[in-house]
Amino acid sequence: MASKEKSDGGIVETVKTIVYALLIAGIFRTLFFQPFWIPSGSMKDTLLIGDFLFVNKMAYGYSKYSCPFAMCPVSGRVLFSEPKRGDVVVFSHPVNGSDFIKRLIGTPGDTVQLRDGKVILNGTELPQVPAGEFVETYDRQGPMGNLPRCENSAGAVGVGASCTKSRYTETMPGGRSYEVLNIDTNGFADNTDVFTVPEGHYFFMGDNRDNSQDSRYGQAVGGVGFVPAENLIGRADRIMFSSAGSSLFYFWTWRADRFFKAVE
Repeated sequence: MASKEKSDGGIVETVKTIVYALLIAGIFRTLFFQPFWIPSGSMKDTLLIGDFLFVNKMAYGYSKYSCPFAMCPVSGRVLFSEPKRGDVVVFSHPVNGSDFIKRLIGTPGDTVQLRDGKVILNGTELPQVPAGEFVETYDRQGPMGNLPRCENSAGAVGVGASCTKSRYTETMPGGRSYEVLNIDTNGFADNTDVFTVPEGHYFFMGDNRDNSQDSRYGQAVGGVGFVPAENLIGRADRIMFSSAGSSLFYFWTWRADRFFKAVE
């Protein structure tokens, strides 16, 4: 009898330990850092498919989107800190609720326009300096198996060949710089009307400028449009782990040079 009671007590303690661990993990994820796996190439070459990072949820304060499934009992934002232009931000899509990661280009009151692939921010073109080429293998990437878009003979590049894009260093007012990729300058998203960012909203773009559904595209055509402040989840600060394969267990595809790399 004593043995059965001891066994039952051991099971109860194990269950309690698991519950406590889940509660602690949930609190940590809600208040401090959320894991995020990069599923697409819209932020190349700042972030690659298969990069794993933690999103700093303390950076901008908290909203209902700070909790999984947008279940935080919060109205608006609490302990709000204004994001800065150039931040790489994870946010909840205003329509479908998916988590997106893009670079913040325009803050409330800013005007944003694209001309020939160049960003015109508040009437001034953001300087772009050539920074060589971004080269990757033309092959299916990550669990989704997407093929990259290429600048070099896009229709003729075969599997296993080198896929290249022009790379530029773009600089924000104040001197913050980061790299962007370009394939052409003739697409709709390379030449746009002037967007005026409404109060309480933000304008985002992917660094892989010709392969990103972002604020240049309205929500009706699969883009994100202007993103409300409430939908911000956190700032991407550092890559913790990276794998080029379709599974993180394929250790031979790990990118050790990206481990613990700061997100610029």
